[in-house]
Amino acid sequence: MNSPRPDHVIISAVLAGDTDQYNELVIRHKDYAFSIALKIVNNSMDAEEVAHDAFVKAFKSLKKFNQRAKFTTWLYRIVFNTAVSHTRKNQLAVDDIDELASQPASSLRSSDPMLSKERERFIGEAMKNLLPLDATLLTLFYLKQLNLEEIGEVVGVKADAVKVKLFRARKRLGKELELMLAGEVHEIL
Repeated sequence: MNSPRPDHVIISAVLAGDTDQYNELVIRHKDYAFSIALKIVNNSMDAEEVAHDAFVKAFKSLKKFNQRAKFTTWLYRIVFNTAVSHTRKNQLAVDDIDELASQPASSLRSSDPMLSKERERFIGEAMKNLLPLDATLLTLFYLKQLNLEEIGEVVGVKADAVKVKLFRARKRLGKELELMLAGEVHEIL
């Protein structure tokens, strides 16, 4: 069984003139690009358009890519910027992070599957009320397990700033959860 070719090998082939190879990069990274775009634009059709536009921009800028860096980090920064631009252009409200609720986060695992599902549901609902950047930071750090430097490259800030923004995003998520859970308790009583 052959292991997949590394991204940098494919990029070298594309830059050498074999542009058909770029399709392999698209296939390899399209789901994650779509996922990032969806968290920002809140609409699957728009997310598909954003992901497509980002891949086109990446292809056109591939000569500028520093091949010592990770392609995925560079690509996701393009996706993030394209999605933010799209959102500003269309003035879309970002409030749907349903996919997050359906993905198990390691920090939420419990021995009781029902409790784990409830936690995921509450966190997914609370994420809907966060700013797009907060939701993106939390998703990249906890679900995609990127490090602070990689997240910084994606969102365009230094790792120290990511740490501060991530701390603040967690606090805002905590406040949203407190508000939701207080409402849940109130409904039960």
